Amino acid sequence: MTYNPIVRQRGVRHRTGRIFIYLCLGLIAAVYLLPFLVVALTSLKDLEEIRDGSILSLPKAPTFEPWRQAWSGACVGLECSGLKGFFANSLMMIVPAVVVSTAMGAINGFALTRWTFRGSNFVFALLLFGVFIPFQIILIPMARSLGALGIANTMVGLITVHVVYGIPFTTLFFRNYFISLPSELVKAAKVDGAGFYQTFFRVVLPISIPCIVVAVIWQFTNIWNDFIFGTTFTSGGNVPVTVALNNIVNTTTGVKTYNIDMASVVITALPTLAIYVFAGKYFLRGLMAGSVKG
Repeated sequence: MTYNPIVRQRGVRHRTGRIFIYLCLGLIAAVYLLPFLVVALTSLKDLEEIRDGSILSLPKAPTFEPWRQAWSGACVGLECSGLKGFFANSLMMIVPAVVVSTAMGAINGFALTRWTFRGSNFVFALLLFGVFIPFQIILIPMARSLGALGIANTMVGLITVHVVYGIPFTTLFFRNYFISLPSELVKAAKVDGAGFYQTFFRVVLPISIPCIVVAVIWQFTNIWNDFIFGTTFTSGGNVPVTVALNNIVNTTTGVKTYNIDMASVVITALPTLAIYVFAGKYFLRGLMAGSVKG
Protein backbone atom coordinates (compact mmCIF):
# COMPACT_ATOMS: atom_id res chain seq x y z
CA MET A 1 0.00 0.00 0.00
CA THR A 2 1.39 3.39 -1.00
CA TYR A 3 1.64 6.20 1.54
CA ASN A 4 -0.68 9.10 0.76
CA PRO A 5 0.06 12.20 2.87
CA ILE A 6 -3.09 13.98 1.68
CA VAL A 7 -5.36 11.18 2.92
CA ARG A 8 -3.46 11.05 6.22
CA GLN A 9 -3.79 14.80 6.67
CA ARG A 10 -7.53 14.66 6.02
CA GLY A 11 -7.88 11.86 8.56
CA VAL A 12 -6.04 13.88 11.20
CA ARG A 13 -8.22 16.92 10.57
CA HIS A 14 -11.34 14.74 10.75
CA ARG A 15 -10.35 13.24 14.10
CA THR A 16 -9.34 16.64 15.44
CA GLY A 17 -12.69 18.09 14.42
CA ARG A 18 -14.60 15.27 16.12
CA ILE A 19 -12.56 15.67 19.32
CA PHE A 20 -13.29 19.40 19.33
CA ILE A 21 -17.02 18.77 18.85
CA TYR A 22 -17.10 16.24 21.70
CA LEU A 23 -15.22 18.63 23.99
CA CYS A 24 -17.71 21.41 23.25
CA LEU A 25 -20.67 19.07 23.83
CA GLY A 26 -19.12 17.84 27.07
CA LEU A 27 -18.59 21.41 28.29
CA ILE A 28 -22.18 22.38 27.47
CA ALA A 29 -23.51 19.24 29.19
CA ALA A 30 -21.41 20.01 32.28
CA VAL A 31 -22.77 23.57 32.46
CA TYR A 32 -26.34 22.31 32.25
CA LEU A 33 -25.85 19.43 34.69
CA LEU A 34 -23.95 21.40 37.35
CA PRO A 35 -27.09 22.92 38.99
CA PHE A 36 -28.76 19.51 39.13
CA LEU A 37 -25.61 18.04 40.68
CA VAL A 38 -25.63 20.73 43.38
CA VAL A 39 -29.31 20.07 44.11
CA ALA A 40 -28.82 16.28 44.29
CA LEU A 41 -25.77 16.51 46.55
CA THR A 42 -27.43 19.02 48.89
CA SER A 43 -30.50 16.79 49.24
CA LEU A 44 -28.29 14.02 50.68
CA LYS A 45 -26.63 16.16 53.39
CA ASP A 46 -27.72 17.23 56.86
CA LEU A 47 -27.96 20.90 57.74
CA GLU A 48 -24.68 21.01 59.64
CA GLU A 49 -22.74 19.64 56.69
CA ILE A 50 -24.45 22.11 54.37
CA ARG A 51 -23.39 25.05 56.56
CA ASP A 52 -19.79 23.88 56.99
CA GLY A 53 -19.03 22.33 53.58
CA SER A 54 -18.90 23.31 49.94
CA ILE A 55 -21.91 23.07 47.65
CA LEU A 56 -19.97 20.73 45.34
CA SER A 57 -18.53 18.53 48.09
CA LEU A 58 -19.72 14.93 48.30
CA PRO A 59 -21.87 14.02 51.33
CA LYS A 60 -19.74 12.65 54.17
CA ALA A 61 -22.66 10.63 55.55
CA PRO A 62 -25.38 10.45 52.87
CA THR A 63 -28.88 10.43 54.30
CA PHE A 64 -32.32 10.08 52.70
CA GLU A 65 -34.07 11.62 55.69
CA PRO A 66 -34.61 14.93 53.82
CA TRP A 67 -36.27 12.93 51.04
CA ARG A 68 -38.58 11.21 53.50
CA GLN A 69 -39.50 14.50 55.11
CA ALA A 70 -40.08 16.18 51.75
CA TRP A 71 -42.34 13.33 50.68
CA SER A 72 -44.37 12.92 53.88
CA GLY A 73 -44.03 16.40 55.38
CA ALA A 74 -43.27 14.94 58.79
CA CYS A 75 -40.65 17.51 59.76
CA VAL A 76 -40.37 20.62 61.89
CA GLY A 77 -41.00 23.79 59.95
CA LEU A 78 -43.16 22.43 57.13
CA GLU A 79 -46.66 23.82 57.24
CA CYS A 80 -48.01 21.41 54.63
CA SER A 81 -48.42 17.67 54.25
CA GLY A 82 -45.45 17.11 51.97
CA LEU A 83 -45.46 16.15 48.32
CA LYS A 84 -47.16 12.76 48.58
CA GLY A 85 -50.77 13.82 48.12
CA PHE A 86 -49.98 16.52 45.58
CA PHE A 87 -47.86 14.09 43.56
CA ALA A 88 -50.98 11.95 43.29
CA ASN A 89 -52.95 15.04 42.19
CA SER A 90 -50.54 15.59 39.31
CA LEU A 91 -50.78 11.95 38.24
CA MET A 92 -54.59 12.07 38.28
CA MET A 93 -54.47 15.28 36.25
CA ILE A 94 -51.81 14.40 33.72
CA VAL A 95 -53.12 11.03 32.50
CA PRO A 96 -56.54 12.19 31.20
CA ALA A 97 -55.15 15.55 30.03
CA VAL A 98 -52.42 13.91 27.93
CA VAL A 99 -54.70 11.20 26.55
CA VAL A 100 -57.55 13.54 25.58
CA SER A 101 -55.37 16.30 24.08
CA THR A 102 -53.30 13.78 22.10
CA ALA A 103 -56.39 11.96 20.81
CA MET A 104 -58.13 15.18 19.76
CA GLY A 105 -54.97 16.48 18.13
CA ALA A 106 -54.62 13.26 16.13
CA ILE A 107 -58.21 13.41 14.89
CA ASN A 108 -57.89 17.11 14.06
CA GLY A 109 -54.62 16.56 12.21
CA PHE A 110 -56.12 13.75 10.14
CA ALA A 111 -59.25 15.72 9.30
CA LEU A 112 -57.21 18.75 8.25
CA THR A 113 -54.86 16.81 5.96
CA ARG A 114 -56.34 13.59 4.60
CA TRP A 115 -60.07 14.27 4.95
CA THR A 116 -60.20 17.91 4.01
CA PHE A 117 -63.39 19.94 3.93
CA ARG A 118 -64.37 23.41 2.85
CA GLY A 119 -62.69 25.94 5.12
CA SER A 120 -60.21 23.41 6.58
CA ASN A 121 -57.28 25.78 6.01
CA PHE A 122 -59.06 28.54 7.91
CA VAL A 123 -59.81 26.18 10.80
CA PHE A 124 -56.17 25.12 10.93
CA ALA A 125 -55.09 28.77 10.91
CA LEU A 126 -57.28 29.41 13.94
CA LEU A 127 -55.84 26.38 15.75
CA LEU A 128 -52.32 27.40 14.81
CA PHE A 129 -52.98 30.85 16.24
CA GLY A 130 -53.53 29.16 19.60
CA VAL A 131 -49.91 28.00 19.60
CA PHE A 132 -48.69 31.59 19.73
CA ILE A 133 -51.08 32.92 22.37
CA PRO A 134 -49.23 33.54 25.67
CA PHE A 135 -50.94 31.64 28.47
CA GLN A 136 -51.04 34.79 30.62
CA ILE A 137 -53.64 36.23 28.24
CA ILE A 138 -56.14 33.41 28.75
CA LEU A 139 -56.06 33.31 32.56
CA ILE A 140 -59.02 35.63 33.20
CA PRO A 141 -61.24 34.36 30.34
CA MET A 142 -60.50 30.78 31.32
CA ALA A 143 -61.27 31.47 34.98
CA ARG A 144 -64.63 32.98 34.04
CA SER A 145 -65.39 30.03 31.77
CA LEU A 146 -64.57 27.50 34.48
CA GLY A 147 -66.76 29.41 36.91
CA ALA A 148 -69.65 29.42 34.44
CA LEU A 149 -69.28 25.67 33.96
CA GLY A 150 -69.15 25.07 37.72
CA ILE A 151 -65.75 23.37 37.66
CA ALA A 152 -63.60 26.16 39.11
CA ASN A 153 -61.02 25.06 41.71
CA THR A 154 -61.46 21.40 40.76
CA MET A 155 -59.21 18.81 39.17
CA VAL A 156 -61.67 18.50 36.29
CA GLY A 157 -61.32 22.20 35.62
CA LEU A 158 -57.53 22.04 35.59
CA ILE A 159 -57.63 19.03 33.24
CA THR A 160 -59.93 21.00 30.92
CA VAL A 161 -57.51 23.93 30.86
CA HIS A 162 -54.57 21.73 29.87
CA VAL A 163 -56.59 19.91 27.22
CA VAL A 164 -57.78 23.14 25.62
CA TYR A 165 -54.34 24.73 25.69
CA GLY A 166 -52.66 21.57 24.38
CA ILE A 167 -54.92 20.87 21.39
CA PRO A 168 -53.27 23.46 19.06
CA PHE A 169 -49.84 21.94 19.70
CA THR A 170 -50.89 18.32 19.21
CA THR A 171 -52.90 19.25 16.11
CA LEU A 172 -49.81 20.90 14.64
CA PHE A 173 -47.67 17.82 15.36
CA PHE A 174 -50.10 15.38 13.79
CA ARG A 175 -50.91 17.54 10.79
CA ASN A 176 -47.24 17.87 9.90
CA TYR A 177 -46.78 14.14 10.33
CA PHE A 178 -49.85 13.11 8.33
CA ILE A 179 -48.77 15.30 5.43
CA SER A 180 -45.65 13.15 5.09
CA LEU A 181 -47.66 9.92 4.79
CA PRO A 182 -48.44 8.54 1.29
CA SER A 183 -51.87 9.73 0.18
CA GLU A 184 -52.45 6.36 -1.50
CA LEU A 185 -53.12 4.79 1.90
CA VAL A 186 -56.19 6.94 2.51
CA LYS A 187 -57.36 6.66 -1.10
CA ALA A 188 -57.14 2.87 -0.97
CA ALA A 189 -59.14 2.82 2.26
CA LYS A 190 -61.83 5.01 0.69
CA VAL A 191 -62.00 2.70 -2.33
CA ASP A 192 -62.53 -0.25 0.02
CA GLY A 193 -65.46 1.59 1.59
CA ALA A 194 -63.80 2.68 4.84
CA GLY A 195 -65.25 5.77 6.49
CA PHE A 196 -63.50 8.53 8.40
CA TYR A 197 -63.01 6.70 11.70
CA GLN A 198 -62.30 3.32 10.10
CA THR A 199 -59.54 4.87 8.02
CA PHE A 200 -58.19 6.76 10.99
CA PHE A 201 -58.13 3.91 13.50
CA ARG A 202 -57.28 0.98 11.22
CA VAL A 203 -54.96 2.56 8.65
CA VAL A 204 -53.47 5.86 9.83
CA LEU A 205 -53.19 5.53 13.61
CA PRO A 206 -51.16 2.26 13.66
CA ILE A 207 -48.38 3.89 11.59
CA SER A 208 -48.41 7.11 13.62
CA ILE A 209 -46.61 5.81 16.72
CA PRO A 210 -43.60 8.18 16.29
CA CYS A 211 -45.87 11.23 16.29
CA ILE A 212 -47.92 9.89 19.18
CA VAL A 213 -44.72 9.57 21.23
CA VAL A 214 -43.78 13.17 20.41
CA ALA A 215 -47.21 14.49 21.38
CA VAL A 216 -47.35 12.48 24.62
CA ILE A 217 -43.86 13.52 25.75
CA TRP A 218 -44.51 17.16 24.84
CA GLN A 219 -47.82 17.29 26.69
CA PHE A 220 -46.54 15.32 29.67
CA THR A 221 -43.58 17.65 30.13
CA ASN A 222 -45.59 20.85 29.75
CA ILE A 223 -48.43 19.74 32.01
CA TRP A 224 -46.23 18.27 34.73
CA ASN A 225 -43.97 21.34 34.88
CA ASP A 226 -46.84 23.83 34.76
CA PHE A 227 -47.10 26.21 37.67
CA ILE A 228 -49.18 29.18 36.59
CA PHE A 229 -52.30 27.21 35.63
CA GLY A 230 -52.08 25.14 38.79
CA THR A 231 -51.75 28.12 41.11
CA THR A 232 -54.40 30.14 39.24
CA PHE A 233 -57.20 27.59 38.82
CA THR A 234 -56.77 25.41 41.94
CA SER A 235 -56.07 25.91 45.63
CA GLY A 236 -55.80 23.96 48.86
CA GLY A 237 -55.67 20.22 48.46
CA ASN A 238 -56.36 20.33 44.72
CA VAL A 239 -53.07 21.92 43.65
CA PRO A 240 -50.53 19.93 41.59
CA VAL A 241 -47.08 18.99 42.82
CA THR A 242 -45.32 22.04 41.35
CA VAL A 243 -47.50 24.38 43.40
CA ALA A 244 -46.94 22.22 46.49
CA LEU A 245 -43.18 22.46 45.87
CA ASN A 246 -43.41 26.25 45.88
CA ASN A 247 -45.42 26.15 49.10
CA ILE A 248 -42.87 23.89 50.81
CA VAL A 249 -39.94 26.09 49.84
CA ASN A 250 -41.67 29.32 50.85
CA THR A 251 -43.37 28.19 54.10
CA THR A 252 -40.33 26.88 55.93
CA THR A 253 -40.01 28.69 59.26
CA GLY A 254 -37.03 29.00 61.58
CA VAL A 255 -33.83 27.46 60.22
CA LYS A 256 -33.87 27.19 56.44
CA THR A 257 -33.95 23.48 55.56
CA TYR A 258 -32.10 23.55 52.26
CA ASN A 259 -31.73 19.77 52.16
CA ILE A 260 -35.49 19.25 52.34
CA ASP A 261 -36.08 21.93 49.72
CA MET A 262 -33.58 20.32 47.35
CA ALA A 263 -35.02 16.86 47.94
CA SER A 264 -38.45 18.24 47.07
CA VAL A 265 -37.05 19.68 43.84
CA VAL A 266 -35.55 16.33 42.80
CA ILE A 267 -38.74 14.41 43.64
CA THR A 268 -40.81 16.84 41.61
CA ALA A 269 -38.46 16.62 38.63
CA LEU A 270 -38.10 12.81 38.62
CA PRO A 271 -41.02 12.01 36.25
CA THR A 272 -39.86 14.36 33.50
CA LEU A 273 -36.26 13.23 33.96
CA ALA A 274 -37.36 9.61 33.59
CA ILE A 275 -39.38 10.43 30.47
CA TYR A 276 -36.41 11.99 28.68
CA VAL A 277 -33.88 9.40 29.88
CA PHE A 278 -35.92 6.40 28.72
CA ALA A 279 -37.89 7.89 25.84
CA GLY A 280 -35.74 10.81 24.66
CA LYS A 281 -34.45 8.93 21.62
CA TYR A 282 -38.01 8.12 20.54
CA PHE A 283 -38.89 11.80 20.90
CA LEU A 284 -36.11 12.77 18.48
CA ARG A 285 -37.06 10.01 16.07
CA GLY A 286 -40.66 11.17 16.13
CA LEU A 287 -39.67 14.76 15.40
CA MET A 288 -37.60 13.63 12.43
CA ALA A 289 -40.25 11.20 11.15
CA GLY A 290 -42.48 13.98 9.83
CA SER A 291 -39.69 16.23 8.56
CA VAL A 292 -39.30 14.52 5.16
CA LYS A 293 -42.21 13.85 2.85
CA GLY A 294 -42.48 10.38 1.28
